[in-house]
Amino acid sequence: MKKSFMHVVLAVLLVIVSATFAFAAKDADPAGAVDYTKAIVIGCSLLAAGLAMAFGTIGTGLGMGNGLNGATNAVGRNPEAQGKILLTMMVGLAMIESLAIYALVVALVVLYANPLIKYVGLVG
Repeated sequence: MKKSFMHVVLAVLLVIVSATFAFAAKDADPAGAVDYTKAIVIGCSLLAAGLAMAFGTIGTGLGMGNGLNGATNAVGRNPEAQGKILLTMMVGLAMIESLAIYALVVALVVLYANPLIKYVGLVG
């Protein structure tokens, strides 16, 4: 599994790196050639947004599961403290959920504001 994943990552990196060399000689292109730089940048932006959401939600999901596990164990050991444990758990879950919202904001900025296109100079 790791070996095939590394092959995929290597193939994607080779495509991205080779694209810069393929479009380096812009004046030598024949008439009617198409510039795919904007498409490559948008494709990389889509990949970055997907990875931001994937890692952001995996981390928050694991954190929430761990927090709920601790809260249920604490209530099972001391049922009289259920109110305080529930309040603390809800505040903690809200803080953890804010991290998923930050990941969503980053993904939306990469998708719609697309700072990579502005950096490369392909606006327009």
